[in-house]
Amino acid sequence: MTVIGTAPGLRAVDLAQTTRSALEALHSPLLAEFLADWPGTPRARAVEPAGLPVLRCLATIAAGVSPVAPELIAALLHVSPTLAWRQTYTADEMTRDFLDNYGWTEVLGLHGPRHSERVACGFLLLGPRTHYPRHQHAAEELYVPLSGRAEWQQGDRLWRRHEPGTVIQHRSEEAHAMRTQDEPLLAIYLWRGGDLAQKARLTARCMIPR
Repeated sequence: MTVIGTAPGLRAVDLAQTTRSALEALHSPLLAEFLADWPGTPRARAVEPAGLPVLRCLATIAAGVSPVAPELIAALLHVSPTLAWRQTYTADEMTRDFLDNYGWTEVLGLHGPRHSERVACGFLLLGPRTHYPRHQHAAEELYVPLSGRAEWQQGDRLWRRHEPGTVIQHRSEEAHAMRTQDEPLLAIYLWRGGDLAQKARLTARCMIPR
C-alpha cells in the first residue's frame, strides 16, 4: 500500500501525538475535556504487532479522500503494520462474519505504544455492512468518525447517521450500537473514567444463542 504525505520516519509511538493534534484541530469542548487528561509526556512502551482480517479495509480507506484529518489517516495507514490490532469479543459471543469485519488498536492507554492511566485513545475499524450490536462499558467514551458514513444508536433511540468529523458521546454505561453501509468505518475513540482495563460488554439481548 502506498501512502502519500506521511513522514518516512513516523513510528507507532508518534501516532498518539499526531492523533492529539488532529483532535485539537476540531475545537470541540467535549474533546477538550478528554484532552485535559492526556498526559504531557506519555512514556513509550514496546508493543507486539498483531493483525486482523478487517485490516484489508485499509486499502479502501487509503484510496478515498476524507475531509477530516487526512494527515492522521495517512499516518495511521503508514504505521498500521506495527500496531497491535485487537478484538474485545470471542467466537462464543459474536459471529465469524462480525469478527472478520471488526478490530481496534490503542495508541495511548494501558496497552498502547504510549502509556496513560487516565485517558485511552485509539482507532476502531469496521468493515462494510457490519452491525456492531448494543454494548456498554464503565468508561465515558467519545467517537470521531474519520472515514465512512455510519449510523449510531444510543439507548433505544432511533439510528442516526454521523458524518466524518462529528463528535459522538457515550456516557458511562450507556448502551450503544453502530452499523455501516457500503463503506468501512474508521473512527477515533477516547475513553476516560471508570476502569480503562474493563472490556465493553454486550447487552444480554445481543448475546448469540447457544
